Amino acid sequence: MMIEIDGSYLEGGGAILRVASALAAVTGKPMKVHKIRAGRKNPGLRAQHLEGLKAVAELCSGRLVNAELGSTEIEFHPGVIRPAKLEIQISTAGALGLVFQSLKVPLCLAGDEVTVNIRGGATFGKWAPPVPYTMNVLLPVLKNIGYTAEITIKKHGFYPRGGAEVEMRGFPCLYPIEPNSFSLFSRKPFRPLHMIDRGAVGKIAGISVASKHLRKPRVAERQAEAAKKSLEARGLEVSVDAQYADAACAGSGVVLWATTSTGAILGADSLGERGKPSEKVGEEAAMQILQTIDSGATVDKHLSDQLLIFMALAEGQSAITAPELTDHARTNICVIQNFLPVEFKITDGTPTLIECSGKERESE
Repeated sequence: MMIEIDGSYLEGGGAILRVASALAAVTGKPMKVHKIRAGRKNPGLRAQHLEGLKAVAELCSGRLVNAELGSTEIEFHPGVIRPAKLEIQISTAGALGLVFQSLKVPLCLAGDEVTVNIRGGATFGKWAPPVPYTMNVLLPVLKNIGYTAEITIKKHGFYPRGGAEVEMRGFPCLYPIEPNSFSLFSRKPFRPLHMIDRGAVGKIAGISVASKHLRKPRVAERQAEAAKKSLEARGLEVSVDAQYADAACAGSGVVLWATTSTGAILGADSLGERGKPSEKVGEEAAMQILQTIDSGATVDKHLSDQLLIFMALAEGQSAITAPELTDHARTNICVIQNFLPVEFKITDGTPTLIECSGKERESE
């Protein structure tokens, strides 16, 4: 039975494609997404969406219909997820963090190691998780549920030329399963995620990255110093590493993360842009992480969006607290429930409690 998804629902962005294609690969259920990014300035598939779809399809020997730049409707007929070495070429500055979002679940359900080498694209992109955020916030949190992946940045890439080089490696999940047989699982592949008590905020770490083009005006140092100044004013201990990267064009960004006494990790980031002072880049990242700290949440609002699919694939009851329930999160919940018989419960507040429990699957 074909699952049909409205690509313009709520947030109406590429997250619908990423979550739907990942779950189609995992469950073996074919899907169609129509009205893709209908409300956006440039509707339809962009480069990072297309490459993510193609990579998921290759990983599970699936078949895509109408998968081309600008398409507003696609079909995906998944096959069986198998170990592979994927080579992806992105000719634009598409965000590599979003490509990983498409692949992150299928990567660990292949039964053996999967390697993905990507040439092109950006490690820091607008409206996307920077790759260093994924490495230092998302992946450490996912280790708690039995998920293991590694990302190596060989070369940074920035808008508008991209040109990054990144290797992603996914390893078998905690509970091995038969590929592409979700409906036959004797148990789900991950441990539940319990992150309700934030605990005390410890040291804040981070990186400030700039291309070598920006060494003379000390962009990396200025971003780092501005972030530290804002956070130290609140009495927090901070260490931000400033570094320069060989890149195809000028660009910069900051990623910060705070680890708490209960093991929670709060992240934040900010992107350098033409005409935007370096100090503002650092200050934005600092203000973002301070807002999450002040909310009392165990995850930042961007991480909450990314964890929902893992909560749905985990044994038993999972729970996190976030500063708010974003439209991204609401959209992801809707897509997840099209594929999986799970229930999400939202308790609004400061912070907002997000719970997920799987229902018993009917025998087939």
